[in-house]
Amino acid sequence: MKYSRQRELIYQKVCERPLHLTAEAVYNALKEENPKLSLGTVYRNLNALCENGMLTRVEVPKGPERFDGNLHPHDHLICECCGKVVDIPEEITVDLSQVEKATGLSITGHSTIYKGLCTDCKSKKAC
Repeated sequence: MKYSRQRELIYQKVCERPLHLTAEAVYNALKEENPKLSLGTVYRNLNALCENGMLTRVEVPKGPERFDGNLHPHDHLICECCGKVVDIPEEITVDLSQVEKATGLSITGHSTIYKGLCTDCKSKKAC
């Protein structure tokens, strides 16, 4: 993939925060210091970074997709109150070898989305 300064800024913004930003959030975070940046450029670069395996997409039901710089296999929880996407540590994810053994399937990857409350919303009892 050809280097561009804007792509590097977008990549760094997603990777520096464990917040699973939307394209619009990336754009808003970079726009002030990069006034020539467009939302279309952010979308194109996020897609290119995903296609090249540098980022992953997190599909959010009834919401905009998020982008994740953590490429290690892990699951996510989507907070039903605030919409935050939280990483579930890979140490506690499903053991795919057990699934393969029980089903006879050959699994090449997975993505599990849990629904619930993040620690902030749970402690506030906001929802």
